[in-house]
Amino acid sequence: MISSIYHILIYQPILNILVIFYKTIAFYDFGLAIVFSTIFIRILLYPIFHKSTKHSMMMQRIQPQLEKAKELHKNDKEKQLKAQMEIYREHGINPMSGMLLLFLQLPVMIALYQIFFNKLTPQVLTSLYPFVSPPGNFNTTFLGLINLEQPYILIVGLAAILQYFQGKMMLPKIEKGRKLSTAESVSRQMVYVAPLLTLMIFMRMPAAISLYWAVSVAFTIFQQKIINRQLNQNESR
Repeated sequence: MISSIYHILIYQPILNILVIFYKTIAFYDFGLAIVFSTIFIRILLYPIFHKSTKHSMMMQRIQPQLEKAKELHKNDKEKQLKAQMEIYREHGINPMSGMLLLFLQLPVMIALYQIFFNKLTPQVLTSLYPFVSPPGNFNTTFLGLINLEQPYILIVGLAAILQYFQGKMMLPKIEKGRKLSTAESVSRQMVYVAPLLTLMIFMRMPAAISLYWAVSVAFTIFQQKIINRQLNQNESR
């Protein structure tokens, strides 16, 4: 039942979007089809990703306040929790919404992974809508240069670099002389750990998946620039 719902509502639409782009504006270039499909899906799901990204950035910004409340009421767990919940309310944050938004994104991520990993094989193309005809000879290259069926370290490296800059953008400025909490220190270390994980995870995968991830992270950077501008404007009022 769940697998059928997933197939009809998520996997099948994404597959058809990819094929439509492949046969039209991508000019039968699988790499361009991935780029256009990723951007289209991110625009389509912009509200969800926007809320998720904004939630993560706000959690980073209020971390010093949460730590201060924790230290102030370190001998009273009930007051500590009450003070932290008040900070969440003040900034309009639901601490559980981050996990909820992550779970909403996971089915999309899984569908994209399955399609890119399996490529447009005849078995995969059986899930096309009746009005979408399957492509003839399938070109698995990007710009005629990169075989997306094989790992490609340059695309993985680009994804890792973009991941680093995206992580840096998430971090708020540190007040001079303020000691970082354990949570803040871990967050800043993750800026370096995440790109390394990207390299380790994607370096053996087909370049199609690495290309999707690089484009997705690039879109997130664009999204974070918008959110950063909004947050800075609100703080300056």
